[in-house]
Amino acid sequence: MSEAPPAPAAPEITAAERDELRRHGILLTSLEELYNWGRSNSVWPLQFGLACCAIEMIAASMARFDIARFGSEVFRPSPRQADLLIVSGTVTKKMAPQVVRLWNQMPEPKYCIAMGACAISGGPFKQGYNVLKGIDRFIPVDVYIPGCPPRPEALLHGLMQLQEQIRAQKISGPEAPRHLRPEASGEFPVPEFGGSDLVPPRNPDLWEPPTIVRAE
Repeated sequence: MSEAPPAPAAPEITAAERDELRRHGILLTSLEELYNWGRSNSVWPLQFGLACCAIEMIAASMARFDIARFGSEVFRPSPRQADLLIVSGTVTKKMAPQVVRLWNQMPEPKYCIAMGACAISGGPFKQGYNVLKGIDRFIPVDVYIPGCPPRPEALLHGLMQLQEQIRAQKISGPEAPRHLRPEASGEFPVPEFGGSDLVPPRNPDLWEPPTIVRAE
């Protein structure tokens, strides 16, 4: 007795067809899409700033730029109530342990934006013995916003980029984000002060210096 042929797979609906249905009041979605939509539109930043980039971050929350349009108007004073750390300004080696400690106190899911050249690479103070050459040496960064300092529009664009990353995340499988993988930890070692530098000077699980291949 021959087996019945498999049923043909249902054709996937296109984005244009979905938009047309939405105009008629019909919403088609999935649990993953709904879950990521809710998270991406309720990202609460920590009320925390470091240097001149923090002034631009404050301006982004004012009426002219209105970060509330993106669901991020709730700047929380406690790291236990925030899920976005905006590293806005120069990170000195004296301040780096406190930034990592704040990150560890934030609950998952959490995200980090490195705002400005100083937070990304040390900026104009890169050669200073007291300045960290990038916060991504100790905590994972999701979005980098270049500039010295970047304007509020740049911060809003970076927030939109973060929202796109959140909406594209999977809720299961090997591509699931960190907070959905039990083996992945959201806490990272807090550096301590050594004789001449932080100990350790970087987290090797997050950042390693690039290998320079010199022509012979």
